[in-house]
Parts: sequence; structure tokens; C-alpha cells
Amino acid sequence: MTIRVLIADDQQLVRAGFQLILSAQPDIEVVAEAETGSEAVERALATRPDVALMDIRMPGFDGIEATRRIIAKGLSAIRVLILTTYDLDEYVYDALRAGASGFLLKDVPPEQLAAGIRMVSSGDALLAPSVTRRLIEEFTAARTQPPSPPGMEQLSPREQQVFRLLARGWSNQEIADHLVVGESTVKTHVTRVLGKLGLRDRVQAVVLAYEAGIVTPGTTNP
Repeated sequence: MTIRVLIADDQQLVRAGFQLILSAQPDIEVVAEAETGSEAVERALATRPDVALMDIRMPGFDGIEATRRIIAKGLSAIRVLILTTYDLDEYVYDALRAGASGFLLKDVPPEQLAAGIRMVSSGDALLAPSVTRRLIEEFTAARTQPPSPPGMEQLSPREQQVFRLLARGWSNQEIADHLVVGESTVKTHVTRVLGKLGLRDRVQAVVLAYEAGIVTPGTTNP
């Protein structure tokens, strides 16, 4: 299957660079480009891409608002990948909360850009776990922790354990090795956790876990 991609960035050279890289991939097709937040939403509605590469800072409303509007219009099947210049850009956290599935640095090597798009398209929403986890820890540390999230009481003890490991950016295979179970079993647990908590993907699970204090920055025990 061909992965259909929308590139949203206000810099033409950046868009051209990504276009050049992605056009060389046999399984990726750039179906649209946008240079403003409003254009990104319009092109997403018109072309229904599988993945949207979304810059944060754009004229008009930014990539965060564009992401929020895309999700609000029922286009949850579109995986939004935030593009940022710095790995601790303060806006990335808000973009994840708005519904983005992950983020990439603008200077990411070509092979990692393509690999990242494939990962997100296949549903493995958490990119660069160590960087993402550090960013979320940075911006949730000072926030007031709300009560336990709705649906948490529906999780079985095993599902709660998987949720905590998931929140640390662990892959399915890492969780399976730790719990001494098959990877398919972990996938089932992850699906149930996301469903019971009403979450779109793994990134949303990470954000929720830190916001709700299920896991906290600096802790190491599962």
C-alpha cells in the first residue's frame, strides 16, 4: 500500500526538501502541500492523507490549531506528525495534547523521516521514545496533577501495568520481554487499554499518564 502524505510548512525550501526525499520512496506519495494552518486543514479535508507532516509555526493559525481542527472534523484516521526545529520546543507538548501522533525534528536524516512516516502510518504512534518522554516530563512536571482519569478503574491489574510501561515509551516487544509474555498478548492489552481510556493512540496514553500522575518524571519502577 502507498502511504499518502500531506506536507504543511510555511517555508518552500523545507517543503521541497521533504518532497524530494519522500518522492524517492516507492511506498510514499506526497498528495498535497500547505504553507498555512488553514491550508493544511483544507488540504487534509480534500485529500484525506494517511500522514500529515505539520510544522508548528505557520501564518494564520499554527500547526497546533490545525491539528486540533483536523481531529475535530472527524479525520482521526489522519496521523499528524509534528515538525519542530528543537527537540524541546514548548509547543510540541500542546500539539500532542491536540491529537498529534508524534513529532520529528526538521533535521532528521532522510531514512529516519521515511521510517517515521511508515511507523506512524502503521499505528505505532510513538516516535523517538526517549526524546518524546523527556519532552513530556519537562512540561508536565510543573503542572497540577488531576484525579485518576476516567476509565482507569476499568483496567485490570495487568492492563494497568501495561499502561505504565506504555507511558514510559516502551515498545510492545520491550513490554513483552519484561512481562514474559508474547508480543501479540501485549498488543491485545494495549488495544484494550486505549479503548477503555478513550485514547486515540500510544502518544495520547503517554500524555494522559503523566498528566494524571500515573507515572512521574524520574521514576524507574514499572
